[in-house]
Amino acid sequence: MREIILDTETTGLDFKRGDRVIEVACIELFNHIPTGKTLQFYCSTEKKIDEQASRVHGLTNAFLKKFPPFEKQAKNLLAFIGDDLLVIHNADFDLNFINNELVISGLSKIKNKVLDTVSFARKKLDTRSASLDYLCKRFSIDTSARKFHGALLDCELLSEVYIELLGGRQKKLDLQKSKNTPDKPNEKKDFGKHKNTQIKLSKETIDNHKAFVGKINNSIWKKINY
Repeated sequence: MREIILDTETTGLDFKRGDRVIEVACIELFNHIPTGKTLQFYCSTEKKIDEQASRVHGLTNAFLKKFPPFEKQAKNLLAFIGDDLLVIHNADFDLNFINNELVISGLSKIKNKVLDTVSFARKKLDTRSASLDYLCKRFSIDTSARKFHGALLDCELLSEVYIELLGGRQKKLDLQKSKNTPDKPNEKKDFGKHKNTQIKLSKETIDNHKAFVGKINNSIWKKINY
């Protein structure tokens, strides 16, 4: 089963008042385990970034000038997510922003099924507190390298939280064992357009990612080769 962890960063909190998406990140999971395939891109925008938002994610309009706008990168996002389940923390926020950008770009809104990990965590853990920081602390996931709320880093943390919500580290070992089990001879595997999807990350992004992962205790990301 293919799933996509998705996160965004934005210029502010309200797309209805003109706030825009300035970063998108996705991580591919298969049977709940990261495959190593990711998508991450920044978007230039004429909308001024709110000062409070900039303090959260560290992004500035000056930094974003060198990147294409969302509409030039939208089809890459749609090709990556396909029609698979999206796993998003506080899903309404991200989906409203993404769909607003798609409409502006002259494209259709996302119709994928969505799992909101905020609702999932509240139901699973019987708690009202369900922020990503709280869940990482509850599951002893190291966030010391998280100086800013970058979309890709938050996706990585959410992938750790997600496996804990599904049953924890023993569940992860069972899933990895299942992943390594050869397919039956007559079993047909066809992942269609996703099979040839290749996303190239910059050396800087990969180096930052490796430095971040190195500080996460028992991270499943340490088992992925780049």
